[in-house]
Amino acid sequence: MPLNQDVDYYFMKHELQTIVALGGGVLLIGFCLLGFAESWIAAGQWLLQAGLLWGYVYLCVLRRLELNRANAESPLYSDLGWGNRLTILRGGLIALTGGFVFMDQATAGNAWVPAILYTLAAVLDRLDGFVARRSRQVSLLGNELDITFDALGLVIAPLLAIGLGKLHWSYLLLSVAYYLYQWGLQRRRSLGLPVYPLPPNPLRRTLAGFQMGFISVALWPLLNPALSTIAGVAFMLPVLFGFVTDWWVVSGRLSSKTYNRLEAWSDRHFQPGLRVLLAQMLFLAMQNIDLSITVGWWLALCACLILFGVAGRLGALIMIILLGRHYPEVGDLIGQLLIFTASWVLLLGTGRYSLWQWGDDWIKRYDGA
Repeated sequence: MPLNQDVDYYFMKHELQTIVALGGGVLLIGFCLLGFAESWIAAGQWLLQAGLLWGYVYLCVLRRLELNRANAESPLYSDLGWGNRLTILRGGLIALTGGFVFMDQATAGNAWVPAILYTLAAVLDRLDGFVARRSRQVSLLGNELDITFDALGLVIAPLLAIGLGKLHWSYLLLSVAYYLYQWGLQRRRSLGLPVYPLPPNPLRRTLAGFQMGFISVALWPLLNPALSTIAGVAFMLPVLFGFVTDWWVVSGRLSSKTYNRLEAWSDRHFQPGLRVLLAQMLFLAMQNIDLSITVGWWLALCACLILFGVAGRLGALIMIILLGRHYPEVGDLIGQLLIFTASWVLLLGTGRYSLWQWGDDWIKRYDGA
């Protein structure tokens, strides 16, 4: 590197070490608070787990400092920038959350505190990119760290949720999918096999964001475990399918042209079909369950919004909330299928033949661009 780039790298590394030291101070404060509030043995377990994860966050950033530039040809930035600082903070919040994994979840603090910490991390997932774009310091580093910490959070938070009885253990298939995918890419490169480029698809980012949001909600003690267990499987399946199809593309088993056709088929047929299926199942469910008139009208309104594609994602979200509040009454097969279809409409959108796809542009846009 040129001399001025060496200086920039040195200052960035020093800034990173300062951030890590501050994070260490936060860990010690948390250790003391937990020790006084619960027990010093539990506090020691939390400190060990959170400290190891904070060290992993540090290594993830340190190994990628060379990427703190706008693109491969651009010079290094002179500092980490506020976008990357918020991303590192997000990694720190995930590390603090991870300290509660394998701990006794019976105490109120061990249930509420990790939910708050991970929810803050999920909020920062949307905010760090906005700050980076507004401060005109978008970097390859930020993109790499964003993906890395998303994957880390989707290991830590589901483990907590499973311990609380909020998710089925099968959700861990999604937790390891990213790491298996990355391992597969590295193995193909080491064997000299071709790795084909992925076609752009904004749905990948959308699905990742929804997973973080869903797990954040699932961790809160207020959510019905029966609902979150079913919804967790529904939220997981489209992402797993996305990993499989992406792997088929990068390994050459599926051409980019066929991939795009599959995406178009979903938009034209699968997503509109989900809307019709959901309306039919809700009609059947309303004949067999005893709900108040008010709830029935709200469900009917949501079904109309979804069926006609008028703010369908919003309608699906409200329907999931209503079904969750009354899940014991709709907990049969029809109720489960309703949660599945409503969840998929929320994740994928309403597709073609929609009158007003409110929310889709907001979900796909890059804030601050």
